[in-house]
Amino acid sequence: MPPKIIYKDLSYAIVKAAFEVHNHLGPGLLEKLYERALIIELQERGYKVEQQKMIVAKYKDQIIGKHILDLIVNDKIILELKAVKEVLPIHKQQALSYLKATGLHLALVINFGASRVQSHRVVNTKKN
Repeated sequence: MPPKIIYKDLSYAIVKAAFEVHNHLGPGLLEKLYERALIIELQERGYKVEQQKMIVAKYKDQIIGKHILDLIVNDKIILELKAVKEVLPIHKQQALSYLKATGLHLALVINFGASRVQSHRVVNTKKN
């Protein structure tokens, strides 16, 4: 039996909203502008969106700093937004670090900087 895709419907709806934003704005803008437009699009579709949520980074159970997450949708999926030529492995690793810090299981790295929207699923498979 193939592995279950977590939050399949929600992640599909998020990517669909990202395509809507990109279709209206196109590539070449600042990441913050895409973020604001995506918030509007997701909220219009009835989703709960948290913006710029701060979480702590720890080392051996001691706080060493803070992360600022771009967006969290419905308390389930972290969105790491980019406006770059291409998504790099470090962008996916960054999303995985956020998942580990929050205990959430799915992040989407969404890139608005290319000629077409790029989205990558990052799954935290470790139990916290």
